[in-house]
Order: sequence, then structure tokens, then C-alpha cells
Amino acid sequence: MWSILEHRTLAKICKKLPTRVVKKYELWKDLVFRHGPEKLKEFPGFHDEKLTGNRAGQRSSRLSLQYWVIYTVEKKLVTVSVIDINAHKY
Repeated sequence: MWSILEHRTLAKICKKLPTRVVKKYELWKDLVFRHGPEKLKEFPGFHDEKLTGNRAGQRSSRLSLQYWVIYTVEKKLVTVSVIDINAHKY
């Protein structure tokens, strides 16, 4: 099993998010905890991808058309660190 570390501000961010986004985040956490981040590739709705630029080394998964979860993976520690959930700007 994987461990998930959430940034200290994530609880405050989740209070401001729509309920459907928080529920999808809980589903995302459950999948990652049980099967690891590689399992996300089997679900095209999450549109999991590697980020570039200022966020190089991080990954993102879609929670809705507007909101994404940003995270990093540490394979040696089998840990996923959730950094942020934010509105993707188009």
C-alpha cells in the first residue's frame, strides 16, 4: 500500500471546493492508496500526466474540467505527496 501525504493547507482548500470535486479527490486518494499512481493511467477520466516548466517533476490528475490535483511520487518511500488542488486556467 502507498502512503499519501497532504500539504498542510489542503484541508482549507478542500472546504472551498465544490462537493463533487472533493468526492472525486477522495476516490483519487483511494485508488492511489490501494494501487499506486500507476493505476490512474487505466482511468482516462483522471487524465494523469507529467508536468513541465515550473512544475517539472510533479504530476497532475483531473478531478473535473476545471480542477486538478498536483502531486509528486517518491518511489523509494512509496509515498505520494499532494501539493495542491487548483482551478486550471485556460
